[in-house]
Amino acid sequence: MAAAVAAAAPRPEAASPQWAPPGHERARAAAGLGDCEDAPVRPLCKPRGICSRAYFLVLMVFVHLYLGNVLALLLFVHYSNGDESSDPGPQRRAQGPGPAPTLGPLTRLEGIKVGHERKVQLVADRDHFIRTLSLKPLLFEIPGFLSDEECRLIIHLAQMKGLQRSQILPTEEYEEAMGTMQVSQLDLFRLLDQNRDGRLQLREVLAQTRLGNGRWMTPENIQEMYSAIKADPDGDGVLSLQEFSDMDLRDFHKYMRSHKAASSELVRNSHHTWLYQGEGAHHVMRAIRQRVLRLTRLSPEIVELSEPLQVVRYGEGGHYHAHVDSGPVYPETICSHTKLVANESVPFETSCRYMTVLFYLNNVTGGGETVFPVADNRTYDEMSLIQDDVDLRDTRRHCDKGNLRVKPQQGTAVFWYNYLPDGQGWVGDVDDYSLHGGCLVTSGTKWIANNWINVDPSRARQALFQQEMARLAREGGTDSQPEWALDRAYRDARVEL
Repeated sequence: MAAAVAAAAPRPEAASPQWAPPGHERARAAAGLGDCEDAPVRPLCKPRGICSRAYFLVLMVFVHLYLGNVLALLLFVHYSNGDESSDPGPQRRAQGPGPAPTLGPLTRLEGIKVGHERKVQLVADRDHFIRTLSLKPLLFEIPGFLSDEECRLIIHLAQMKGLQRSQILPTEEYEEAMGTMQVSQLDLFRLLDQNRDGRLQLREVLAQTRLGNGRWMTPENIQEMYSAIKADPDGDGVLSLQEFSDMDLRDFHKYMRSHKAASSELVRNSHHTWLYQGEGAHHVMRAIRQRVLRLTRLSPEIVELSEPLQVVRYGEGGHYHAHVDSGPVYPETICSHTKLVANESVPFETSCRYMTVLFYLNNVTGGGETVFPVADNRTYDEMSLIQDDVDLRDTRRHCDKGNLRVKPQQGTAVFWYNYLPDGQGWVGDVDDYSLHGGCLVTSGTKWIANNWINVDPSRARQALFQQEMARLAREGGTDSQPEWALDRAYRDARVEL
C-alpha cells in the first residue's frame, strides 16, 4: 500500500531524469500496462481484467504515494473514463508548428531461437557475437561489447562527477496535496478488488506495489499495518467491504509517516549519475554511442536524441525489484523526452524507452544478477506473479525463482525491446515479459551502465520532436545545449590502468 510502479520506474535498474537537469527530480509515471496510441487508434490494452486506464493510473501514482494518496488520484481517472469516447484526448491530437517529416519503420532484430548466435562487426578489426537469450522479451547478450579499459573509464568518470542516491521518497508537500482530494471508499474498494469477489486479498494489495519510487511492501508489512491501524479484526489478512469501509484512510498516512524506510525496504537501493554522450563529450563516450547506433541499426536522430548514459553503483545489499523500463502513453500522460514539443497540458509524464542496452562494468563477487522473472513464459498474468507468499518481483528474496538470470561479466552487454511491434513498423504494446530486476548484491560492489533508446509511441510526435531538435541545433540556441554538456569538462580524462 505504499510505493508502486514505475517508473517508471524504472528502471533498467535505476530511474531516469528524462531531459531534466541533474538534481531536478520530479514525480513521473513508471512503466505499467497497456497500449500507446497513434492514428489509427488501437485498443488501449490487451484483454486482461486488470488492464485499464484506471488501473494504470493507480500504478503510476503509487510511484510517490502510499494508499490514501494514491487512491484519490485513481478515482479521478475512474470518473474521467466516461468521457473517453467523445474526447480523444491530447495524445490523439497531433500539434506542432508545421508538418513534420514521416519517419521510417523502426529496426528490430530477429531472435530466431534461444541460443542463436550471429556475428556482427561493431568496431574495426574485431567481430562480436550476439546471442539470443529469450524471445519473450526479445533479449540478447554480447560478450566483450566494452573493453576492460572502457569499463574502468566509465566508472572513473562517474566517480569524478559524483553519484546520488537513486531513490527519494515522496515529499510531504506532495503527499499532503494528494491527501486533500475527497473520495468514496466504496469506489476505492471496487477499484482494488481485481477479481470482484468483494474481498481484498493480500496479493490484490501487493499488486499495487509493483514498483516505483517508494517503499517495497511485503505480505508481512501489510499485515503489520493492518494490525497497527486495526483494519483486520479477525487477522486473516483479507479485508471485507465492511472492514474496508470502517477504516479511516488517514490512519494510513499516520502509519507510513511514523515508519521510516531502511534502504533494504525501498524499491531500489543504489546510487547513480548521468554521463553526456553528445558532440563534445569524452571520446570514449562518443565511441560507445556510435557502437550502440551500429548495434541497434536505428536512425542517428533517434539514438543521438536519447537519454545520456546512466551509471549505477550497487553496494553490498543493493537491489532493484522487478519493473519494466518503459510506460504506455494515455491521454493523462506524455513522453518525457518529447514533452517540450507536445504543446499539451497533461498531469503525468512517463518514460518512453523503445530499447534498453545494459552494460556490466565489473565482475561481481556475489549476487547482482539481472533477473527476468517471466522470460519465455507461455502466458503472462500479473496476478500470478504473487503466489503462496512468493512474489517473483521481489529481487531480495526470490531471484532464484525467476525464469532467466544473467550473471554480471565485465564488458558484456545485454539489450532488449521494451515494446512489441505494432505491425506498422512502430511501437505497439509494452512487452510485459520485459519485467526485470537487479538481484541482491550479497558480496562486493556491482557497477552497470544503461543506454535507453527513446521513441515516442506517437509517430507524428516523435517526428515533430526530431524536427524541432534539428532546428535548435541549426540555430545554435541555448536549448540545443543540454545540461549534460557540462560533462565536457571530462573529455580529456584518463584512467590510470
